[in-house]
Amino acid sequence: MESVRTFELSKEYLEELRESIRQEDSGFVISTMAEAKKADIAAILDELNMEEALYVLRSLPPDFAADTLIELHEDLQYKAIKAMEPEELAALIDQMDSDDAVDILNQLVIKDREVVIGHLEKKEKSLYIRELLRYDEDSAGGLMAKEFIKANHNWSVIQTIDEIRRQAENVDKIYSIYVVDDKEKLLGRVALKKIILAASSTKIGDLYEGSIISVPTSMEGEEVAEIMRRYDLEAVPVVNVKNKLVGRITVDDILDLLREQAEEDIQAMTGLSDDVEETDSVYRLSKARLPWLIIGIVGGLLGAGFIGFFEEGLSAVTALAFFIPLITATGGNVGIQSSTLVVQSLATKSVFKDSLLVRFVKVFMVAILNGLVLGTFVWFTVVFLYGHPTEFGLVVAIALFSVVILASFMGTLTPIVLDKFGINPAIASGPFITTANDLLGLGVYFTVATLLLNL
Repeated sequence: MESVRTFELSKEYLEELRESIRQEDSGFVISTMAEAKKADIAAILDELNMEEALYVLRSLPPDFAADTLIELHEDLQYKAIKAMEPEELAALIDQMDSDDAVDILNQLVIKDREVVIGHLEKKEKSLYIRELLRYDEDSAGGLMAKEFIKANHNWSVIQTIDEIRRQAENVDKIYSIYVVDDKEKLLGRVALKKIILAASSTKIGDLYEGSIISVPTSMEGEEVAEIMRRYDLEAVPVVNVKNKLVGRITVDDILDLLREQAEEDIQAMTGLSDDVEETDSVYRLSKARLPWLIIGIVGGLLGAGFIGFFEEGLSAVTALAFFIPLITATGGNVGIQSSTLVVQSLATKSVFKDSLLVRFVKVFMVAILNGLVLGTFVWFTVVFLYGHPTEFGLVVAIALFSVVILASFMGTLTPIVLDKFGINPAIASGPFITTANDLLGLGVYFTVATLLLNL
């Protein structure tokens, strides 16, 4: 009997796959990908052109193709969705959980979205999708799935088991059985193990745990993520304003949200003003990078103005110029360290555990300690290793000490202020802090030099 070929990510396989696509050999696609993970297939499709990727998706079984479409990189996913006929896309959406289906449909304009929904065979699925489309995509309502298992508190165990079998057809992962009353209000949850071990005639109302964490549909996704992290939840039920159970959010949905937010924060921290990928056009990449680069250029020009203002002092003590990079680099590094800690605290809401005054006192103490250590080290190096006068060493040391303290405060305060104004605080960790601290460092450095060296 011919053995089934296993899936392997390799250049040779990619060449064979492309050849099979050219020959329209769908059997090769199905047999080699039968044992593959959907994420692996998504990675291979990312290496193919759109026509080839669509051929692979059309060759796979609908449920497998649907899972693979969900895993595709955003750009490729969007292109594949746009290239599909409404009936074809609807057939895949019929195989998805409602939350994943909404993520796919949200990429279409309203008119195209309605056409696709109209072609769905599962009418219950279309009702779920229409309900979820009403919510903001980053809220609990937008993140939740309508597929979950619930039991009425008046049901017996045997009746509940029958219902679980029926409802489980549309639920891939069963974390909890949610218990509701006759008005669909959430009462609690019951473990599957408890149901199996109980007597058949036992009422679910006698088994469920009433103390359960739930989230409202209006809650922001970040808050949901924090709740699930804090209480180590694999899934959390979602309720409306009347406490009626309307959906559930699973840990994989939250992981997707956190990944997207992390990518946005990284781009903001590195000075990218838009959501871009390496494969985007030259114009789009340039447009995303230019704003912060311009800010950096303006900061550099202002810094040059600072240096020009103290031109006479530099002429008198040329050694001052040697330590400009040290002052600016240290200020930038301290500022980024401080702002990164604050951004991390804001993301986990831990920044509010201490009062603002307590936090700034702690920042001040850390900055003094770091500044003393760095300043002392630099003074010894400048005086004893480089052979400069003691007064000159004091200029560099005092300037460095001052810059460490000021940069620490600026790195701490800026993200908090931005967060209060509803601006992503991650942008404070990028070129903004670096440029501002460069100017601050130069100003402090030359001011100290002027006062101590009588320039």
